[in-house]
Amino acid sequence: MKTKAPHDLETAGTRERIVRTASRLMQRQGYEGTGIKQISREAGATLGSVYHFFPGGKQELGTAAVRLGDEEFTELLRESLDAEPDPAKALVALTASLAEGLRESDWLDGCPVTSTVVGTAGSAPGIQRAAAEAFARWRAVVAAKLVAARFAEADAEDLAHTVIATLEGAELASQVARSETPLEAAGRHLARLIASYGGSGHS
Repeated sequence: MKTKAPHDLETAGTRERIVRTASRLMQRQGYEGTGIKQISREAGATLGSVYHFFPGGKQELGTAAVRLGDEEFTELLRESLDAEPDPAKALVALTASLAEGLRESDWLDGCPVTSTVVGTAGSAPGIQRAAAEAFARWRAVVAAKLVAARFAEADAEDLAHTVIATLEGAELASQVARSETPLEAAGRHLARLIASYGGSGHS
């Protein structure tokens, strides 16, 4: 998943640098593998600054990191879907974009939301809530695109669940395999699934 370029951290405020650094590290190392000291060091901030902005410590910072990943992917998702009237074709383009971003990061930058929430089951309810809200928001963006393309609302909601779940799984599979193939195959099959329902251009 494409994220803000590291050099942009130089012009960001302290809180934003801390959150963006935490998001990038948790995206690559997971929540458990990322420590507050490493975040503060790589963000160019003191430990005192980190706890000033996030008195709840790593869990509060992890929640902020998930919300940042949510915002960034929501923006990418909307841009990709808005760029192509046909939602089936839009998803093919989206999976190609995700594959490109993974390849450019040397297969390190998967979904920051999933990477952060995995391993926190039962121990970080704030992170889990933020992740659940992220997935719901992404499904809503996909469903809105489908409804606008004259899909029945119930079908749009079901398809949105399938689209987001498939994208998440395919992105992880591509990351593990260090190959664009899982994402590209997911895009093609999601496009066929959506086309089979009808809607704009298919009715």
